[in-house]
Amino acid sequence: MATPAVHYPWYKKEDTDAFFALFQNNIANFVIIALTMLGMGFPAAIVFGQVLPGAAVAVMVGNFYYAWSAARLARKENRADVTALSYGISTPVMFVFLFGVLLPAKQLTGDADLAWKIAVAACFISGAIEALVSLIGRWVQRHLPRAAMLGAVAGVALTFIAGEMLFKTLEIPVIGLLVMAIIIVGLIGRVSMPFRIPTSLFAIVIGTALAYLIGATEEGQFSDAFTHLGFYPLLPTLAWFEGLGLLFTSMLAVLTVVLPITLYNAIETMNNVEAMEAAGDKYDVRECQAVDGAGTMIGALFGGVFPTTVYIATVGAKWMGAGRGYSILNGAVYAMATMFGLIAMLAAIIPVSVVAPILVFVGMSMIATAFQTNDTRYYPAVALAMLPYFANYVMTRFNNAAGEVVSDISTAIVALGQGAMFTAILIGAMTVSVIDHQFRRAAVFALFAAGFSFIGLMHAPRLAFNAAPDFAMGYVVMALFFGFYALQGARQERPLPSGD
Repeated sequence: MATPAVHYPWYKKEDTDAFFALFQNNIANFVIIALTMLGMGFPAAIVFGQVLPGAAVAVMVGNFYYAWSAARLARKENRADVTALSYGISTPVMFVFLFGVLLPAKQLTGDADLAWKIAVAACFISGAIEALVSLIGRWVQRHLPRAAMLGAVAGVALTFIAGEMLFKTLEIPVIGLLVMAIIIVGLIGRVSMPFRIPTSLFAIVIGTALAYLIGATEEGQFSDAFTHLGFYPLLPTLAWFEGLGLLFTSMLAVLTVVLPITLYNAIETMNNVEAMEAAGDKYDVRECQAVDGAGTMIGALFGGVFPTTVYIATVGAKWMGAGRGYSILNGAVYAMATMFGLIAMLAAIIPVSVVAPILVFVGMSMIATAFQTNDTRYYPAVALAMLPYFANYVMTRFNNAAGEVVSDISTAIVALGQGAMFTAILIGAMTVSVIDHQFRRAAVFALFAAGFSFIGLMHAPRLAFNAAPDFAMGYVVMALFFGFYALQGARQERPLPSGD
């Protein structure tokens, strides 16, 4: 007798808790995007009329797909306790795109519209790369050390996120320091806030209320915020196509940020899907990477500039007993909130100095994660991988005048800052290999660094043959040095000839 099919509900009460847990994370990202981009000088028409609707389309498409995927798995295994994968904007990747793509593009072009188009093209390429990585994702994970990847991301977190936002925090000390105290107590000290309100929400409410109470906001800011309510249709745009031309002519260096952070994103998707498998729901990792890439590209077609991914929060939703309903609701709510300007209103009400301390914590968390998820013997590799972004931070702050401004400090600052993500990952990978006494592998990474320097992906302002010859030669010398120890190790491992 055939086993009767189990009913897999569209929505159940456990989906409500899971929805609010995911909603809080995504709403924070959307508000941070709006506040940060407005602070960079991007007009509201681009932020609320293009970027957020594009992001909402990506979130909606991905959540609806994963709800369908959960139903497919439930039918295949004939069980009703399947949880859909959580999906949204990748927080670490979001910050890298904000400060590693949008900000440099805005500073170098001086035009917000051009910078947005460049970022849309970069986002589209990121999605295409992740879709391709789905074919070789496991190979990348095996060969690129986690310490190098996370160390490079931690460098961005330390300089552009935690460091930059600490400056913003202290621009209004009374508000910034109070909000920072709330974040330290609630998120680091893990002490409950009054009425068990989530710490981030409590910090935003208290900080915003204090800002209006002491007159630290602009006159009419609160009432003007409601003017952002309106209708922002989800419409496709050709900005990604126009941006490709700009990206491959004047802003090709942006790809040195896009490629490694996309690989990081693909590997995180793999890790999160594998964590879900351990919790009881087995999804195809390669399919999920392809879906994340496709969702990112679809978002870019609608003006979005931020890659999307499977969240590790899925395991939390599994523990809550959620099904597919929370995923469906999440996609629908973000589409509606973005279309009718609710996120725009929130972003206009909340002062930057209130959100900045939360971003300091985000940066700290990314740095801490880089160390916590690696064995202690790899800490030097993580630390070394962080350093190139100090140079990148200084270089981007002075734009085209950087070479002249910082020449009295060191002539290497600008060169080190160019292609900093590649430099960080490859130097970190060499260090990991040496720590493991894999000198041949270290030599290979050094040769990659030499090749990247030769064609201008590192230490050069643009792509060209023989772009950074001194650096290319330096990395070749490193490769030879590592190769010497690789040969020494091979000789030591070779069995001695037996005597007569």
